Parts: sequence; C-alpha cells; structure tokens
Amino acid sequence: MAVPKKKTSKARSRRRYAVWLGKAKLQAQRAMTIGRSILSGRNTGFYYPKAKSEEEEGE
Repeated sequence: MAVPKKKTSKARSRRRYAVWLGKAKLQAQRAMTIGRSILSGRNTGFYYPKAKSEEEEGE
C-alpha cells in the first residue's frame, strides 16, 4: 500500500549535493593531472601510442 514519504530537509539535500560536487571536483582534478602528464611526456604508467610518421608508413 502506498505510504507518503517524509520530506528531505534542505540541510540534508545540500549536504548530499556538496558531497557530489566534491567527488566531481576530485575526478576533474585527476583528469587534468593525467592530461598534463601525458602532454609533458613524463608519463610512465599509461600507454600513449606515438603517431606514425610518413616515412615509417611507406616501409
């Protein structure tokens, strides 16, 4: 049987939203760090294939 649900307080919903934003911020920060590492060429833990030059393709 259907029962009315209790209303979620503003404090609780804002707290959940803040946690969600914090997780998103952390993931964005990690993505930027990985991107900078790949572009700088100092990466050691990622597979990043180099583009083939025209000379290598002809052989």
